[in-house]
Amino acid sequence: MIYLLAAFVPPLGLLFNGQPLSAVFNLVLLVICLVLGLIFQPLLLVPSLHALIAVRMQREKRMHREVVEAIRQYGPPQGYRR
Repeated sequence: MIYLLAAFVPPLGLLFNGQPLSAVFNLVLLVICLVLGLIFQPLLLVPSLHALIAVRMQREKRMHREVVEAIRQYGPPQGYRR
């Protein structure tokens, strides 16, 4: 659901994902791309792509943090070699 929001309303998707600075940057990027998008239409996709990539990176960081915490709490998995 957050990906749909990030694709169609990029600043709001980033804000709901807990990335307020990225949301402000994306809002500025959105305004610039709307103005320049009148001349070069592919620029209209840039804010959505930025938001989708930022949401994905944040989700990956959260998943990595959860795995590290589980390993710290319960130890490495069975059969793990160092």
